[in-house]
Amino acid sequence: MDAFLASTVAVAIAEIGDKTQLLSLFLVARYAKRLPIILGIFLATILNHALSAWLGAWVAEWLPEAWLPWILATSFIAIALWLLIPDKDNSEDSRFLGMGAFMATTIMFFLAEIGDKTQVATVVLAARFEATFWVIMGTTLGMLLANIPVIMAGRWLVERLPLATARVAASILFVVLAVVTVWATIMNS
Repeated sequence: MDAFLASTVAVAIAEIGDKTQLLSLFLVARYAKRLPIILGIFLATILNHALSAWLGAWVAEWLPEAWLPWILATSFIAIALWLLIPDKDNSEDSRFLGMGAFMATTIMFFLAEIGDKTQVATVVLAARFEATFWVIMGTTLGMLLANIPVIMAGRWLVERLPLATARVAASILFVVLAVVTVWATIMNS
């Protein structure tokens, strides 16, 4: 259950102000159909994060056990720093827009997540916890928790969110995960 909760909170907070929220806003303005967009986000996220979590679990098995906590802590710090850099929306001229709300959302979200903070976080969280399924479910729920309000409330919500504060809060969360990882390693030695 720790894997599920940590993954949900980490991704939900990390997504605030992320390019996928900007993509959600763009898609709802373009199509005005909320359910196909939400379902597309769900499918894209579950596929992308499942691949990422399985990669993280595989890396955790492959690396020497003594190295893993230090690599994880370093990765958490790197994600924390990365979160402080605002994202830009570059979805306006996509060739996928003619495919309809569901397909365009699925493809564009899957592609937007490749190499994104939350994909990297999913790899790291899966390497940290030995519960790949719960990491996938948590990161997917976190993605939905961050994007559904944007889809439902649109521009009104985005204009009122303090994005800089959210990025700092997410960054702090990943620093805390790094500290907890190092602390647990030292205490178990």
